[in-house]
Amino acid sequence: MKTIKTSLVLAVLLLPVLSGCHRTQAVQRGFRGQDSIEIFSESTLTKLDAINKYPKPLPMAKTTGPTAAETYENVHVLGDLSKGQFARTMLSIKSWVAPDVGCNFCHNAPEYANDDKYTKRVAREMLKMTRHINSDWSQHVGKTGVTCFTCHRGQAVPAKTWFLAPDKSLSGEFVDKPPVHLPTAAAGNTTLPTTALNDYLLGDDNIRVMGNTALQSGNRHSVLQAKETYALMMVMSESLGVNCTFCHYTGALYNWNMSTPQRATAWYGIRMVRDLNNNVMVPLTGLLPASRLGPSGDVPKIYCATCHQGSNKPLWGAPMLSSYPELLKPAEPAPVVAPTTASLNPP
Repeated sequence: MKTIKTSLVLAVLLLPVLSGCHRTQAVQRGFRGQDSIEIFSESTLTKLDAINKYPKPLPMAKTTGPTAAETYENVHVLGDLSKGQFARTMLSIKSWVAPDVGCNFCHNAPEYANDDKYTKRVAREMLKMTRHINSDWSQHVGKTGVTCFTCHRGQAVPAKTWFLAPDKSLSGEFVDKPPVHLPTAAAGNTTLPTTALNDYLLGDDNIRVMGNTALQSGNRHSVLQAKETYALMMVMSESLGVNCTFCHYTGALYNWNMSTPQRATAWYGIRMVRDLNNNVMVPLTGLLPASRLGPSGDVPKIYCATCHQGSNKPLWGAPMLSSYPELLKPAEPAPVVAPTTASLNPP
């Protein structure tokens, strides 16, 4: 009888604790015994489902007829599209970026050709960037591709960007003691160095944890570099909603032969982000108003979370490019070949 009472008391005490637990799902990424397992909370997946809903694409438009450049004034980027494709893309962008404001977010209606608004000039660069990603970075985005919605999700400003953060380190007690960093989003909410995004996603520093030789031989892969690398890895892990085993075998993180295919995709992704930050985002400095700049006066920049937002595939891998082929670069015109005597006088 005493045993039954004790069990009932324990059950009552544990009930509040167990009620706070969530069901989980395990995904095996590699061979058994390699610890290549990821654990997902069902409550977390439910929250991610809410922000990764892919909007229903508009019906496809005819590709024939006059082009946008022939129909409208001052069309710089999408002039190769047919009039119908252009209208379809513009309506989609309105719902992707500014569903509440509508066309007036970029355009000074009824003068749609007017370039007075900075948002229109920025939108041109964003369209160029989107086509550049879909056409030139297939090593990372594959056939899935991206649209404006990938980053914006119905907001004028994407929810996930980063700026050059001021140094928030605490001075050590002694002069030669390394500084203690306060947790920041730029370091995956850890106390690791806050410069990782600047060094690796704007600069092209080598991402390293360890070297193959001793320091005396010229190896400069220091402990500080290892900390910065781990800071970047924490940011990537949080951005994609996965742990280290998504890309790495934890028994030998550096070993490419034991890594998953996702590691190669991530390698290209890092270089794609560097390209976009340096060649698209930073040149926007003169276009954006002061209210859109960071504490150091720099423009917002891209990182993994900008597209992924907690999902290992943005929008759970929705086929964005096949839904919007207009966001591919236009085909290069065929070279003009001078006619030869043989072509003029076929046999």
